[in-house]
Amino acid sequence: MNFRLLPLERKEGDALMAADEAMLEALRQGVSPPSLRFYTWAHPTLSLGFHQHVFPEHWRALPKVRRPTGGRAVWHEGDLTYAVAVRGLSGSTGQIYTRLCAFLVEGLANLGIEVGFGRGGREYVRRPGCFSSATSADLLWRGRKLVGSAQVRRGDTVLQHGAILLAPNQERLARLFPEQAPEAVVGLAEIRPELSADQVIASLTAAWATAWEAAIVPGEWSEWERQWLAQGRARWRCG
Repeated sequence: MNFRLLPLERKEGDALMAADEAMLEALRQGVSPPSLRFYTWAHPTLSLGFHQHVFPEHWRALPKVRRPTGGRAVWHEGDLTYAVAVRGLSGSTGQIYTRLCAFLVEGLANLGIEVGFGRGGREYVRRPGCFSSATSADLLWRGRKLVGSAQVRRGDTVLQHGAILLAPNQERLARLFPEQAPEAVVGLAEIRPELSADQVIASLTAAWATAWEAAIVPGEWSEWERQWLAQGRARWRCG
C-alpha cells in the first residue's frame, strides 16, 4: 500500500479543518489515496470537538473553529498537528486509536522519547479542555500529556488528527483551562530542546512507513480536494 504525504502547511484554522475533511471524503469516495499530513496553525486558535457546543464564557472572544472529529477543546499554539486518513480498519474505537497511534509511539521512541497511552476516566467528560485529562487515545511522557488525538469515522473510512505539543504556552493554558494542573502537559522543547519540527516530522513519517509496511509518496492536493476545501471552510468557523 502507498500513502500520500501531503506538504507541510501553515494556515488559518477553518482552512485546516476543511482540508482534513477533504482528505477524508476524497478517500471515502475513492478519488484520492490514503494520506498523511502535518500542519501548524497560522494564529493561536481554539478547536472545539464536533459535538462541543457548551463552553466557558471566557472562551467566547477567542478565535475558534470546530473540528470534524469529536473530543474536547484544544488550544493550538506551539504545537504540530498530524492528520491521517485510512480505510478498511476493523475493531473498536479504542483498537483503531491504538493502531493509528502506533507510528507516534515508534517515531517518538526513535527520537529518544518514550511515551505510553493514558487511561480513560469520567473526569474527561466533565472538563472542557482536551489536555485537562488523559484518555486511552492520548500519549503521555512520564505521566504528562504530550499528544492528544481525536477521530471520526464515515463508513469504513477514518480521519484521525492530533496535536503534538512542541512548546506550549503554559501561562496562557493556565488562564484558558484553570482546572488543568500546570504539570499536566509537556512539550518536546522541554524534553529534547534541540529537536526541530522537521526532525519530528521525518521520524514520524518513517515510523508510519514501518508500521504500515507502506511506501510514502510525496503528493499534492487533487483538484477535487481543492474544490471541497474552498467550499467547506465556512462549515468549520464558529463565533
